[in-house]
Amino acid sequence: MLVADLDDEALRRTLAGAGLGVRVGPFTLRLTSAQPVLARSLRLLYGPNPIAPAGSFIDFHIGVGPPAGLRRWVRPRIRFTLDGVAPFWPAPPAHVAPLFEWGLNWCIVTEAHRYLMLHAAAIERDGHVAILPGEPGSGKSTLCAALVNRGWRLLTDEITMISLDGRQITPLARPVSLKNASIEVIRRFAPEAVLSPPVEGTSKGTVALMRAPEASIRRMAESARPRWVIFPKYVKDAPATLVPETRGRTLIALGDAGFNYSIHGRRGFEALANLVEDSACFRFSYGHLDDAVAAFAALPSP
Repeated sequence: MLVADLDDEALRRTLAGAGLGVRVGPFTLRLTSAQPVLARSLRLLYGPNPIAPAGSFIDFHIGVGPPAGLRRWVRPRIRFTLDGVAPFWPAPPAHVAPLFEWGLNWCIVTEAHRYLMLHAAAIERDGHVAILPGEPGSGKSTLCAALVNRGWRLLTDEITMISLDGRQITPLARPVSLKNASIEVIRRFAPEAVLSPPVEGTSKGTVALMRAPEASIRRMAESARPRWVIFPKYVKDAPATLVPETRGRTLIALGDAGFNYSIHGRRGFEALANLVEDSACFRFSYGHLDDAVAAFAALPSP
């Protein structure tokens, strides 16, 4: 059974009651919330995701709702909780959808240490994975959103989860976070993509979430091998340019992008070394998405 199989009333009632168990990649979360906006967002963005069978092990017990006390009436706010503990300051009610996504990111990177995790997107084609690390403003998410609407499988937009031998990437197909000008860029580039209504005034500006392609969600249990590490950079009106990067500099940069690299110590280093050894490494600049898609279609094999 999928989230989309519940009608609106059943979905709201379940969320507000015992909560809804949802499969997201290798994780199962139970979400409890009486917020109608979050129920609508869950249907829109997670409709193709499986509902967890009764008795499933729950990785994350998540609540989203107003804090206790008078503040809920004087200055309404929404808080995210994991096991009843709120790790962040409350946010305005209008920010509930991005708050849930950012909170789930936090849950994963602080708890899922059976993986080596990088701040990077990952996409797959023909069994080969391209890992796209990128700083804020690099155009990583925009490029990822474009490519998964042109035949690549979405593994992740934000958290690349690597086996501790460095040989496999585990899918975490979740909504792609688009910010500011990139929202309209993707609307024009992929009008068939499902996007949430934009949310203004967040800490990251205006945010909209693009639903993961249904084909990517259906294949959430299929891991794949890394084959490319590509550092993208958006440069206005620049031609698509792919420049080889050394494996040494790539290894250092991936260590800097690690969420939990230091936790794994030598094992983490060896995992990244294996990944880089198996991959062709590049720096990539682009100014137009059509050119970027063509460049990725022509990627050389390692």
